[in-house]
Amino acid sequence: MFGNLQPQAPDKILALMGEFRADTRQGKIDLGVGVYKDPTGLTPVMRAVKEAERRIWEAETTKAYTALTGEPAYLQALSSMVLADARDDARTAMLSTVGGTGAIRQALEMARMGNPDLTVHVSDPTWPNHLSILKFVGIPFFEYRYFDAETRGVDFEGMKADIARAKKGDLVLLHGCCHNPTGANLTLEQWAEIVAILDKTGAVPLVDLAYQGFGDGLEEDAAGTRLVLRSRPDALVAASCSKNFGIYRERTGLLMVQVADAAQKDLAQGALAFLGRQNYSFPPDHGARIVQTILDDEGLAADWKAELEEVRLGMLSLRQQLAEELRNLTGSDRFDFIERHRGMFSRLGATPQQVQKIKEDNAIYMVGDSRLNIAGLNRDSVPILARAIVEAGV
Repeated sequence: MFGNLQPQAPDKILALMGEFRADTRQGKIDLGVGVYKDPTGLTPVMRAVKEAERRIWEAETTKAYTALTGEPAYLQALSSMVLADARDDARTAMLSTVGGTGAIRQALEMARMGNPDLTVHVSDPTWPNHLSILKFVGIPFFEYRYFDAETRGVDFEGMKADIARAKKGDLVLLHGCCHNPTGANLTLEQWAEIVAILDKTGAVPLVDLAYQGFGDGLEEDAAGTRLVLRSRPDALVAASCSKNFGIYRERTGLLMVQVADAAQKDLAQGALAFLGRQNYSFPPDHGARIVQTILDDEGLAADWKAELEEVRLGMLSLRQQLAEELRNLTGSDRFDFIERHRGMFSRLGATPQQVQKIKEDNAIYMVGDSRLNIAGLNRDSVPILARAIVEAGV
């Protein structure tokens, strides 16, 4: 039965993590793995999460199943945080998912149910798992230009030209904020231009919102997504709670599907329930219950937002420090894009050979395409990285 199994290519980031753990050098720096780390190198449990878990533990009387598509209070609370007044209850179907990755997978399955000839358009570059999932489920895709290797910003003219080629019924996958792996974001004005192109082509947006609150703030980071929902009749949004609530291992996500008119909502909700049933039956509840408990309590929500803002401002401070160190070392402003990028990641524009040199000479680990996790730094390691970048000739 299993004789036809073929070796699978190892995940590059997971392989890099293994290589980092095996490195015995003192002072090694991990900028590869995509999780938030505090200045001590830990991924802490947020204060509000700890308190929510305590309350859940004290009040919980059963581990019986909740609703097939997820706890309704969670669906309402998280969708309100993400979409605010852009959510049209009469036209929005929702599904609690196994993390943001599960939301993306279910979104693609849902879109293919609606259009068996589906083609997906994804940014070049994009989160590698986007492409991996598309290949595995056999959905054809095109890559649209996104990152300008010269400016380390968005190649917006190229992006517009490529997205304009999407056909009616195609899916256009957009990063809601804090683009992974580049850190280069669209402005709200650019979002409006993308929406106008989608209006002309009839293509359907799928927004992957994995880092809300890590860029310019909770409201600001959702502005592009909300504009899309207000402007397009059909749209999908995949949201993750891994980063902004710090509950990575709880695998907590949400898929929101906006349909053209209210008459289609029940069909969409039934399709989501069916897809969930085929995949994991009932969704996990613990992470969802944590999020719902926080968002529905004024005091917990305020504390969570305050701690999330500390995280965001800490990453911005590290960006500013790294850009300044590089400016001083090079006498040039060519690395100022690091300060303009948002979220956990930036792509330096270094070659694989330069990335390898940085690793070999300085025990600094980043992904081969030169994506680095800003949150893996602290004030003491920033100067070390800056010198390594310059010495490698980036």
